[in-house]
Amino acid sequence: MSIFLNKDSKVIVQGITGGEGTKHTRLMLRAGTNVVGGVNARKAGTTVTHQDADGNDVELPVFASVAEAIAETGADVSVAFVPPAFTKDAVIEAIDAEIGLLVIITEGVPVQDSAEFWAYAQGRSTRIIGPNCPGIITPGEALAGITPATIAGKGPIGLVSKSGTLTYQMMFELKDHGFSTAIGIGGDPIIGTTHIDALAAFEADPETKAIVMIGEIGGDAEEKAAAYIREHVTKPVVGYVAGFTAPEGKTMGHAGAIVSDGAGTAQGKKEALEAAGVKVGKTPSETASLMREILKSL
Repeated sequence: MSIFLNKDSKVIVQGITGGEGTKHTRLMLRAGTNVVGGVNARKAGTTVTHQDADGNDVELPVFASVAEAIAETGADVSVAFVPPAFTKDAVIEAIDAEIGLLVIITEGVPVQDSAEFWAYAQGRSTRIIGPNCPGIITPGEALAGITPATIAGKGPIGLVSKSGTLTYQMMFELKDHGFSTAIGIGGDPIIGTTHIDALAAFEADPETKAIVMIGEIGGDAEEKAAAYIREHVTKPVVGYVAGFTAPEGKTMGHAGAIVSDGAGTAQGKKEALEAAGVKVGKTPSETASLMREILKSL
């Protein structure tokens, strides 16, 4: 089991012929992902060749649209490597084609565009992860995004994180135990899949025995997640909140990581999580140690 992505997922890449699309299509294939094609309207009808996990050449067709790619390949996941100015159009195209899962890697998407395609997706069948995220990996099965696939293997931990690099660090810290699925949801002010969405999915996944949740300063997503955990999550959760030393009023890294008027502070988020029964580490390494202790008792 896993959440949102598994070995049977059929993945296409929007922007498969671009620099980032080319690089990460290759890495996703090496990770065992069933990449079945890509989209670039200007190069429709051509193919690109990569190698799969076994070193065999794989010739991937390039389609004119997501709808065509789905019709020809049965794809149910798309990973978008599209420049920020064109991301909204690519997302709306994927939603219209009713792709099941859309992972938007692109950084720097205008917030207005994110707001518009987020609203457009409401009530439709496409789950969005991102933008500005590393995507999702079910180790040993599939990768949709840019997470290094060799960090950690399969195991009982579910991981949801706002931060890409902290996703990688936590996977490395707990590589001796492994992960059911690790999902980087992105740190922009408006994102698709939230902490709560991932927590609900991990709670329902029988293979996930414990959950790591990584947040950061800014907004109230972590406080909302704490309230959800208190009411709905029975599995043990450990947490980490990045940004304890960040000065108030400064944007730190992610566009969503801004503290103002005392709201969205790391300390406030830590307290909300602890009140919900979540053990919160002061550092990623301490958070990993808290998870190891929990796993010993399961």
